[in-house]
Amino acid sequence: MVIKQGTPTVATAATAVIAAMFAALLILLGLWLHESYSASVRRTEERATAAAKIVATNAAWIDALAWQALQRIDDSLGPDIGIATDTVRDINGAVADLPGGVQAYVVDRNGNTLYSTDPAIKPMNITDRPYFSELAKGAKTHVSNLLVSRLTGEQIFVFSRRLDRKGEFAGVATVAFQGKVLAGVWETVDLGEGSTVGIIRRDGQLVARYPAPAGPLDMSKYTLFTDLLPDAPSGTYQAVSPADGVSRIVGYTVVEGTDFVAVGSAERSAGMVRFWNDVFIAGTVLLLAVVGLLAAGAWIKYLLSIDAAKSERLTAALDENQLLMREIHHRVKNNFQSVQSLIRTQQLPKPMQQSLLDRIAAMVAVHEQIYSRDQFTTVSTRELIPAVVDKLLIACGDRVSVSYELENIDIAADHATPLALLTNEVVTNALKYAFPNDRSGVITVALRSLQNKRACLVIADNGVGFDKGAAVTGMGMRIVEGVVGQLRGEFIYERRNGTVFTAEIEIHE
Repeated sequence: MVIKQGTPTVATAATAVIAAMFAALLILLGLWLHESYSASVRRTEERATAAAKIVATNAAWIDALAWQALQRIDDSLGPDIGIATDTVRDINGAVADLPGGVQAYVVDRNGNTLYSTDPAIKPMNITDRPYFSELAKGAKTHVSNLLVSRLTGEQIFVFSRRLDRKGEFAGVATVAFQGKVLAGVWETVDLGEGSTVGIIRRDGQLVARYPAPAGPLDMSKYTLFTDLLPDAPSGTYQAVSPADGVSRIVGYTVVEGTDFVAVGSAERSAGMVRFWNDVFIAGTVLLLAVVGLLAAGAWIKYLLSIDAAKSERLTAALDENQLLMREIHHRVKNNFQSVQSLIRTQQLPKPMQQSLLDRIAAMVAVHEQIYSRDQFTTVSTRELIPAVVDKLLIACGDRVSVSYELENIDIAADHATPLALLTNEVVTNALKYAFPNDRSGVITVALRSLQNKRACLVIADNGVGFDKGAAVTGMGMRIVEGVVGQLRGEFIYERRNGTVFTAEIEIHE
């Protein structure tokens, strides 16, 4: 039965080991992916911050260039600007160092164009444009938000300067930059597909952005202006862009000396490419681990099934052997009883016949104990000794009783028969000589364990005593000496309120 219980125990242990290994792998992969994710976000934030600084440098350059150009235009116009006519005059000489794609204009106090660097210019009134109307109201300079040019339909942003003559408002000088002026910066920072660079006024109005947005954009209610800039002039954040709804990691910085905030942003998914590659690797490793663990589990299950089959065969063989041993001991007992029956049919003196029957009965008791308990290697002394002695007392009726003081010692099967014969002979002698003339009495049988696999057997009676000299040459005494010697022991008879037999013998398993 122990063999059968081992299989589920091994299976449970194997399952626990596999589960622990799988859990450890999950923890390691989770830690690795967490670190990979943090590193990807950190790298993207660092690149966005660097991009914002590059945009800030270009924004400062554009700002300085525009104001210098406007100053030169103001200086070149002389003391009288005049009123616009149908012909727009050229001012290329005053702004010769402006980059390509940048146009300069001068409008009179009525908002009509006087001068321009644009050869395709047409007379136009701009009194409704804030970069004119704010200056007409008294402002010295103005930077527009992102606008759509009425001449080309392209996105532009405008720097404007108030022109005063003789203490009165005489007109406005403007420099207009195309929105795509940041295209070169976008290519330089190379934040990947979906990335953007931009310039925003500090009031939240978008000035320029590349790639170009759908149109002007008010970002004053955006988290950058409501939460971040009040606390720090530069930093990074993650948010969904109000321009196109794309989730990005954004770096920002205030451009010192200007009214601008420079931003550079990378699309979140592009910044997470390395992380997703690591996720793919981790998934592959996990898949291989699952396949390996399943294969290991299947192999363990196969081995356990083989082990279970072997255990079943061993159990069946053990049951069969137990059955055979039980049958053998039963037949030996039956054979002994047959011998007893034969002895009873012989014309032997009654004392001799009874002596033989009692000795055979002692051996029968051993085999009864073995096959009745299904223990074929050991016998319990607490059960064996009473089985031998009680049968001897039957002939005495109630006049002789027995008292047992027996430790429960499991003795080896090959020691059981000698112990049974020894007990039989000593008790038989007590019954034969200690209580003559139907005298009543008590026999005490005690057995206690000693060291070194030895035990002490004491059989005492309160009868008239046993004359050892009278029976020293008898068969019983020779049997006592023989079995004590077989059990590697020694014995002694003493007269002490009757007869006391003491033997120290080796009977432990």
